[in-house]
Amino acid sequence: MPVTDVLRRLTGLCDVLDVQVTDGELTGVDVLADPGALVDAEAARIEDRYGVRVPRHVAASRALHDYAWSAALLITGPWFLGHRVPLVRPGDLRADLAGASYLVRPTGRDLDDPDPRAAVAAHMAPVLAAFAPLTRRGSRALWGMVGDDLVSGLWYLGRVLGREDDGIRAASELLPGPVAPYPAGAGFRNLVAPDGSCHPTRTRAGCCMFYAIRPAEACGTCPRTSDAERLRRLG
Repeated sequence: MPVTDVLRRLTGLCDVLDVQVTDGELTGVDVLADPGALVDAEAARIEDRYGVRVPRHVAASRALHDYAWSAALLITGPWFLGHRVPLVRPGDLRADLAGASYLVRPTGRDLDDPDPRAAVAAHMAPVLAAFAPLTRRGSRALWGMVGDDLVSGLWYLGRVLGREDDGIRAASELLPGPVAPYPAGAGFRNLVAPDGSCHPTRTRAGCCMFYAIRPAEACGTCPRTSDAERLRRLG
């Protein structure tokens, strides 16, 4: 199956993976050439959606988080679905600022070494270098975010397919613990509700900064969110 068809299947399964797959002209903002454009667009979206103006470095982290989650799933998703790892370079993925989405034109081939963990790292290294001054965060924090997004994407895909346990196993296989440049492993654990039911959770290694937008609504895997609060939300 052509790589474009593999990615179209993936985007068709994942409603929140807002990426259009094309084998034609690639338009939109080049993330490496103009990361500031993504940051400005994200700041405007945050203000429009939540009614708050956030510092630019917060908007930068949010924009990077969205990009990293999408890019990682474009690479790890085909591996989860069919043990294929497409070659997706930063230049193959553009941002549509008006639509808050992305456009990808893959090279048309899989990597010779089908290692999705390494492929995500190779894709994200120059992106982090471009965003680092805008986020005001160090290498460990940024790679922690990328690792979180790699894990989160596979966890999400597993849930979409009704195979949450498989998604967790796949994420844990790729990140069984700290593996350079990722500072932490998947680190899943189970929460036990009062009724005895078990719910998988994990704690992020790199902050997505949503708490800076909605302090009382930190994400469900944030270190600031207690286990009791996680269970309350799940209930």
